[in-house]
Amino acid sequence: MDIALAAISAASTIAGLVRVKTGHLGESSPLAKLNATLRDVASADKAAFGKLVGQARACVNQAFAAREVELFAAEETRRLADEAMDVTAVASRWTPGARHPLNLLQEYIADIFVGMGWEVGEGPELENEWFNFDALNFDEDHPAREMQDTFFVDPVENHLVLRTQTSPVQIRSLLTRELPIYVISPGKVFRTDELDATHTPVFHQVEGIAIDRGLTMANLRGTLEHFAQIMFGDGAKIRLRPNYFPFTEPSAEMDVWQPNAKGGARWVEWGGCGMVNRNVLRAAGIDPEVYQGFAFGMGIERTLQFRNDLNDMRDMVEGDIRFSQQFGMVL
Repeated sequence: MDIALAAISAASTIAGLVRVKTGHLGESSPLAKLNATLRDVASADKAAFGKLVGQARACVNQAFAAREVELFAAEETRRLADEAMDVTAVASRWTPGARHPLNLLQEYIADIFVGMGWEVGEGPELENEWFNFDALNFDEDHPAREMQDTFFVDPVENHLVLRTQTSPVQIRSLLTRELPIYVISPGKVFRTDELDATHTPVFHQVEGIAIDRGLTMANLRGTLEHFAQIMFGDGAKIRLRPNYFPFTEPSAEMDVWQPNAKGGARWVEWGGCGMVNRNVLRAAGIDPEVYQGFAFGMGIERTLQFRNDLNDMRDMVEGDIRFSQQFGMVL
């Protein structure tokens, strides 16, 4: 019994105490074996012998119960200590992620045109050369087709390119949608530019095309001026300067007057536009004598720069959460 009591006292965990109880009170324990010899004891001595064995068992059980209470209390004290919290400590700060401002602006632009009754068109980023160039009236020797300007995908004879503009979506819209058509196509495009403060090889554009009866440059100007005022404030206005693009004729560079620009109101170049070239309409099977249209396009990165006075385009592609935090944690 003394051995059992010593073992119970030495147990330092509940699990260890259970093993001690099994060893000294279980079916194979010395006390159990001693109790089994009761049948061999003389009848006159059985009562005294049984009493001694019962007292020993009771003593061990009492010691076990008392030690169990002590160990439960000690483990509870340790658990509370481990879970203690220093309420004076500085709280750990978790910064939530945010959607990139380019994605938010792209969706905002789409919402503006949907509110005007336009549709949003989408197309593949890996595009056939015919959609990217030929259908848009690019000559076979046009500089934009050169390797130094366009990402061609091997093998080159398959005529697959990473689209250099979202204009192929306009062509696909002309081929698949019923007239009249009012479609914008925001999305990612690719050029062989070096990444610097004003250029990036992967960027985003939003282009629009409208094909209907009787559309003129006046419709184009009114649409773009309305768009500019939503983007840059009620005082914004646009001006058109003659230019050349293969897919529009006449064509124009578009500048926007920013009344709220940092450092004072000023004109900035925003994009290109013009009336859809008759050859483009013919390529899509549309009679240019019946339908006319206009098209325009501008960079979303450039628009974000103008709206928020950003100077370095690299900030937009580095994935630094501190950049997105400037625009609010919109999830």
